[in-house]
Amino acid sequence: MSKNEKNLIISMAAGFGAVCVWKLWKKMRPKYSFSNKVVLITGGSRGLGLVLARNFAAEGAKLAICARNKEELTAAKQDLQNQFETEVLEIVCDVTSEDQVNQMVEIVYQHCGQIDVLINNAGIIQVGPLSLQTRKDFEDSLAVHFWGPFNTVQAVLPLMREQGNGRIVNIASIGGKVAVPHLAPYCAGKFALVGLSDAIRTELAKDNIYVTTVCPGLMRTGSHINAFFKGQNEIEFSLFSLMNGLPVTSVSAEKAAKEIVEACRNGKAEKVISIQAELAVLANTLFPEIVAEAMGMINQLLPDKGGIGTQKVTGKESTSFISPSILTGLIDRASRKNNELNHEF
Repeated sequence: MSKNEKNLIISMAAGFGAVCVWKLWKKMRPKYSFSNKVVLITGGSRGLGLVLARNFAAEGAKLAICARNKEELTAAKQDLQNQFETEVLEIVCDVTSEDQVNQMVEIVYQHCGQIDVLINNAGIIQVGPLSLQTRKDFEDSLAVHFWGPFNTVQAVLPLMREQGNGRIVNIASIGGKVAVPHLAPYCAGKFALVGLSDAIRTELAKDNIYVTTVCPGLMRTGSHINAFFKGQNEIEFSLFSLMNGLPVTSVSAEKAAKEIVEACRNGKAEKVISIQAELAVLANTLFPEIVAEAMGMINQLLPDKGGIGTQKVTGKESTSFISPSILTGLIDRASRKNNELNHEF
């Protein structure tokens, strides 16, 4: 055996040993408890944010939830306090505004005395062909998905550093790993968030602040009715509802939330949710050309421009005989359960 071969074997053995020691150390570490911790959730009034709030409440956490709509926040607070004996602070806040975020964080700190966990969940979805998406659509997506988390992270960091620990969870998307047709602004924003999240993790670990990037696949949160649609909006909404609502293509919001809470507890660097999403990420890593060709073929099947053009309307304004229907029953029920819609749909 040559000297180079011996060195290679020694290096591989040392690397394997280091990985084993690291994994053993992680298992021996005391589990992070959310009991009496203060958890701040942006976009916490409905959808995945509300489901996450329920999960943290079940763990004994104190909650601070923010959103732009006061009525939705009040309904979410009532929902949480009806189910759990926990403290819930609701704050109207637009996370794209640095001033509003700073004021919100100050209110939470003054009321609760600490902020242990930050969940950046606020988001928007704009669906339609690229030819109908405007610069404003991209700016809106980046404002919510990139600058929103940037604002909240900047605001809570001094508090977490002073405490000597913290957890930050950035809810990105499979759309932040693999570009999806008819979701260009959304993907641009989520790709930016993935980059931000990964970057700050590397620098905050020394402060005992763990940052987790979450990339869920399709989820049955019920948020489809509050997404925005352009062009042939009824067809776009029907396809979006079916893909997000069928069990073979999506996971329940409850399952996703449980996995996110565990990833936060363990301080994981990244969590991709659903087998479909994991396969998509793996395929895009190993065979980017093939995935790009496949996405191009899918795009050929999607509706072209037309309909309402660059005007955008919500899913609630884009109904048809397909959605809502028996085919979208699961996701429609999720809309009512998760405060996306408080009346018949």
